[in-house]
Amino acid sequence: MTQALPKLVNFEEFVEWLPENSAVRYELHNGDIVEMAQPVGEHEEVKGFLTIKISATIDRLELPYSIPNQVIVRPPEKDSGYFPDLLVLNRANLANETLWQKQSILSLGASIPLVIEVASTNWRDDYYVKYADYEEMGIPEYWIVDYAALGGRNFIGNPKKPTISVCNLVDGEYQIFKFREDDRIISQTFPDLNLSANQIFQAGIV
Repeated sequence: MTQALPKLVNFEEFVEWLPENSAVRYELHNGDIVEMAQPVGEHEEVKGFLTIKISATIDRLELPYSIPNQVIVRPPEKDSGYFPDLLVLNRANLANETLWQKQSILSLGASIPLVIEVASTNWRDDYYVKYADYEEMGIPEYWIVDYAALGGRNFIGNPKKPTISVCNLVDGEYQIFKFREDDRIISQTFPDLNLSANQIFQAGIV
């Protein structure tokens, strides 16, 4: 039996409504429950590749970070809740997250040194909605991995090319750096990360 989607809800109602063990993923965007597109194989390969590489870096450098599987990111005082494709958690800040222990909810930028979204058919959410909210939250680094060149030309160029947009927080605003082809990704969170854009893009090619 499929649950009906309420029209407009607050964040607490959304968390209460979320179906358990559902094959369908949902997010809350300004009070509106949004059904997320089912990720394709390439999307999951890219996400998995990045999770392995970043986890290895965290382990090698013995950082107080982890990569949880399911986390709700809630911009403070907003009726929005996101499930990022990949989130690096700063465990040292969890004492300040009042909803973490019981509900796996994060609301503080200091808890999230890096968040990554792998662009899909709902790419506007990544480039507009989440970009603005992650910036306002003070998340220091945000990647948009557009392996299929789905984003608008003002974001990834004309002609469109697969692009990784790395957004670094500077004085409360994101500065965007774009990486394509054999460009080495420059990450302020993981400066020792040795990955090119093509290595990430090719993770989804069988």
